[in-house]
Amino acid sequence: MSASDELLYDIEDGIGVVTFNRPQARNALTFAMYEGLAEICAGIAPDGPVRALIITGAGGKAFAAGTDIAQFRAFKTRQDGITYEEKSDGVFQALEQCPVPTIAAIAGACTGGGAAIAACCDLRIGARDTKYGFPIARTLGNMLSAATLRRLVAVVGQSRVADMLLTARLIEADEGRQIGLLNEICDDHGQALARAHALGQQMKEQAPLTMRATKDLLRALRDTAGEVDDRELIGTIYTSEDFREGMEAFIAKRKPQWKGR
Repeated sequence: MSASDELLYDIEDGIGVVTFNRPQARNALTFAMYEGLAEICAGIAPDGPVRALIITGAGGKAFAAGTDIAQFRAFKTRQDGITYEEKSDGVFQALEQCPVPTIAAIAGACTGGGAAIAACCDLRIGARDTKYGFPIARTLGNMLSAATLRRLVAVVGQSRVADMLLTARLIEADEGRQIGLLNEICDDHGQALARAHALGQQMKEQAPLTMRATKDLLRALRDTAGEVDDRELIGTIYTSEDFREGMEAFIAKRKPQWKGR
């Protein structure tokens, strides 16, 4: 079945496949696509027909190149940024709480919101052209929430997250495999997707309760640290001159002129 033209959802032989279907925009995510992903994850029953979920991008050139930047033009208040991050966290939680194993089949650009989604998956299979990261310090001028940073730290550690965010560089496949960001590397998108399907078929034959308990406990272990109130920072960032400049420069395909305010 199809969730929408831009977010496809198919089930075949017990494996669900979500496809971000905006290849002309490197699968940049609309708010509706985020919401659709959350609805799909919430709709997977623990004892239902879907035994594993694969997430990938159409076209083979990108998993998802972040949020569609044009949508941010409607942001006017501090609350706009806070609401965006809170809704995003709700989507990521829905993906993490999906009761079946989740596998990201990644090729090309996996950045911003796409990289956050991949980090929420249980396994990540990458093509050799994978480029993963959050280059927002040189492109858009926004920020990652504390919840998203916590997820990334759980995957690759605080030092590597700091390196990735502060240098605004993208992690390529070999380094991603070395640091645990990618579980496996395949030659191209087709092979990554085929490997994800093979893993899904394998997991269909394994104990669902064991896998679900493993997912739940790993998430609980990660989340034992104290909560951080990041609303003040989020509100400041999303109403800053630099965020507006980064957004307009990104859309105009020019270099942003940062002012630090």
